[in-house]
Amino acid sequence: MLNQPFIIPAILFLLLSLPLILGLIPRQWAIGIRTPKTLSDDAIWLQANRFGGLAILTSSLMYLVIAGILPCTAPCGVNFEQWLLHVGAFGLPLLVSVLLIRWYVESL
Repeated sequence: MLNQPFIIPAILFLLLSLPLILGLIPRQWAIGIRTPKTLSDDAIWLQANRFGGLAILTSSLMYLVIAGILPCTAPCGVNFEQWLLHVGAFGLPLLVSVLLIRWYVESL
């Protein structure tokens, strides 16, 4: 499983999303969903980062499940179809997460 092309970024995103979900990251300029709106109020900061953490956690878990079900059997640079599947399985849920986070922050 560790030889899957995006396993390490997926695990890192999963681990980095946990403090956001748990509300352990205070309002600051380094980590989290940083917009003028979220940086202006602690309540909005916590809501936006909890939602963002859940979205990123979900996208990471989606890749891990797909990589477990359809692993790269050859080096993914050799088999373009498998590599493309993994790029899509990692990138598309992440893109959807970013768009959902943006929509959610704008709706606060």
